[in-house]
Amino acid sequence: MTDEKSGAPGKKICCAPERDRGPQAAAAAASVCGQTGSTEGMRLIPGGEFLMGTDGDHGFAADGEGPAHAVELAPFFLDATCVTNAQFADFVEATRYRTEAERFGWSFVFFGHLTPAQLARSVRVRVAGSEWWCRVDGATWRHPEGPDSNIKKRWSHPVVQISWNDACAYAAWAGKRLPTEAEWECAARGGLVQKKFPWGDDLEPEGRHRMNVWQGVFPTRNTEADGHYGTAPAQSYRCNAYGLYQMTGNVWEWCWDWFDPAYYRSSPRAHPTGPAHGDHRVMRGGSYLCHASYCNRYRTDARSHNAPDSAATNLGFRCARDV
Repeated sequence: MTDEKSGAPGKKICCAPERDRGPQAAAAAASVCGQTGSTEGMRLIPGGEFLMGTDGDHGFAADGEGPAHAVELAPFFLDATCVTNAQFADFVEATRYRTEAERFGWSFVFFGHLTPAQLARSVRVRVAGSEWWCRVDGATWRHPEGPDSNIKKRWSHPVVQISWNDACAYAAWAGKRLPTEAEWECAARGGLVQKKFPWGDDLEPEGRHRMNVWQGVFPTRNTEADGHYGTAPAQSYRCNAYGLYQMTGNVWEWCWDWFDPAYYRSSPRAHPTGPAHGDHRVMRGGSYLCHASYCNRYRTDARSHNAPDSAATNLGFRCARDV
């Protein structure tokens, strides 16, 4: 995503903004193989065959959500929740790792999380076409909304302001890896066939909220009917049939794969790991900012993408592990 000052052309990504970064930052060393980490806090996903993607008209053709196609996966482990601030803090303490947002010196913050004083003091530019995204100096995982914010009361919340490269670095340290896009969707479906959400097709079954998404009028009024304005604790709401929490809503989750909207038309049936090359990585699940009026990507079959060095206040991850 380009900002208002650059004037350079760029593709609009409404769900999570992209750094206008010039030459591509070097990707972290990463592998789609992870088999040494502890399985504590993980769930065993049975694998087998499932129907991935959709032929429905509720999504976005440009995202390449279809066609629906059979995919075969081996069993694998997946974190029951997104990686939390507490878990990421353990990683940083052990390795002295500095995230890309820390090295860049800024990151993206949703304007509704900033006070007028913060907007005046810290915001350099807003993202053209998605002006609710602000470039904020000093926004990092420890200070998600900028220097005046902290995570003292959010240790159990998903860590945010994390790039794909940061997520890979954590996963390697933990002896794990990022899930492939196919693994993520298989796990999110929880054994259900071609349902929109991890629990079925009804957004709010029996009037009950099952995920953390925007309520009200986006982006100016959130009624917080689901109990949250920003992130929710990682183990909120009811888990799906595989014991996984918040596979949709709350924060976007990085996947291993490069993104290609045409990939489903030629992807292998067994163990797909995405295109061999690309410039954007897949992210899945939607976030607390998703709303039907502009983005209904809080579905099990929805896809989106971003540059691997981008980060924002609604972007996190969870890890997978081989059996």
